Amino acid sequence: MANNANNTVLSVNSIQKQFAGVHALNGVSLSLERGRVHCLAGENGSGKSTLFKVISGVEVPDAGTVSLDGHSYKSLTPRTAIKGGIQIIYQDLSLFSNLSVEENIVIAPLIAKGRQRYSPREARVIAEQTAARIGVDLPFSELASEVSIAQRQLTAICRALAQDAQVLIMDEPTTALTKREVDALFVTVRLLRDQGVAVVFVSHKFDEMLHIADEITVLRNGRVVAEGAVADFDHASLSEAMTGQRIDDPQRRQTASASSRIALSVDHIGVEGKLSDVSLTLNHGEILGITGLLGSGRETVAEALFGVHPITSGQISIDGKRRHIRNVPDAIELGIGYVPGDRLNEGLFLDHTIAQNIVSASTAAIPHTFGLVLRHSVEAIAKRMIEAFGIKTPSSSAPVRTLSGGNQQRVVLAKWFVQKPRILILNGPTVGVDIGSKQEIISLLRNLSSDGTSIIIISDDVPELAEVADRIIVMRNGEVAVELCESEICQDRIFDELAA
Repeated sequence: MANNANNTVLSVNSIQKQFAGVHALNGVSLSLERGRVHCLAGENGSGKSTLFKVISGVEVPDAGTVSLDGHSYKSLTPRTAIKGGIQIIYQDLSLFSNLSVEENIVIAPLIAKGRQRYSPREARVIAEQTAARIGVDLPFSELASEVSIAQRQLTAICRALAQDAQVLIMDEPTTALTKREVDALFVTVRLLRDQGVAVVFVSHKFDEMLHIADEITVLRNGRVVAEGAVADFDHASLSEAMTGQRIDDPQRRQTASASSRIALSVDHIGVEGKLSDVSLTLNHGEILGITGLLGSGRETVAEALFGVHPITSGQISIDGKRRHIRNVPDAIELGIGYVPGDRLNEGLFLDHTIAQNIVSASTAAIPHTFGLVLRHSVEAIAKRMIEAFGIKTPSSSAPVRTLSGGNQQRVVLAKWFVQKPRILILNGPTVGVDIGSKQEIISLLRNLSSDGTSIIIISDDVPELAEVADRIIVMRNGEVAVELCESEICQDRIFDELAA
């Protein structure tokens, strides 16, 4: 792709990197220009993470060169990369949760300057000047753990700017943001672009890439397979470049499989300080979508039904019988499964095997001898679930952390289906997975609902909900604001309700 060499701040040239004989990067070249937003797209496993590690100096390439501000290197060190203005904001943001917003912004640059003592006055000046640069107000004195995800994202950006970022790489920055917060983030990204920062924006969301990018590069299997100006791409071409195959536009789900028989009835339930007077129904074989802005109560509904939060008022009925859910074991006993939004920290044991994760919620139901779970029973169950859920792995004994995001999500789903749940609640079921895996998971959920499983999906991914849900509930301030039936479901209507 043509570029202005005098405006190029960073380029990688014919980078090669192998792990155990497998090419993670195979001749990758990429140029980043000052004052441009460059979107990097690719399926999980395409080589994006390895490329970031080479750019940040964490990995040494086997071949190729890296050029930074006109100087060529066989490899960078982390110190050289940071000194050259390269900053990466990862999905987890890497903030110190026990430090204030202000301290998170300034601690790295103060350490880099060799400061021996922390000056609150100096820290506040740096934090305020940095935030003013992108026109945002932040609660500097509050702990990072106590502010919203959008504010944490802005804190991470300010931290990078305080270290004089010239190249800012943002890895899936909108994963946990609402549409309103995404719009605000895009304003910030454009301000950075206009100030001469080279921004690399990584996303699986086509609408976002096509909206914010100046250029797009697509990686697949460690190679650059497509690159060009954003005007050269559309949804279809991006999808085909990323997956290597044509994926048809998603179609609205047909609701014929959903029964009129009620599987779950929630009547005027409340959770102290979080929910007030929430009522909803879920039919057998139905997919119910629940959405809302952060703090609307959408996640609290899921956690209350799974026994994480005590229900302080109202009642719940399953198949017409009143039930009490006091804790998680109660919910599991009643046939409710829950896939949390943070699968890495809440849904999986990353260092345990795939087989161990699959049976982790069902050990009591697996044959025992003298109190010990039989290994061959575990392996048999794992093999059956790996096949049923299409988990791509050479062995059930591989650690689950070695899987891609899409396959990790399948393991979480498989874990609950060992239990054969009547009701499955999923919080952000396709967050952080690539387009191919996303469509496969949606297809899998449709098949499960067709087989009679009742499904609740909690999500702020409006296009996904509009595609898959039979009905959608929009929550606001801990209450159900509106319920949309099939004929009322469209993206514009959902966005209007979220903005109300």
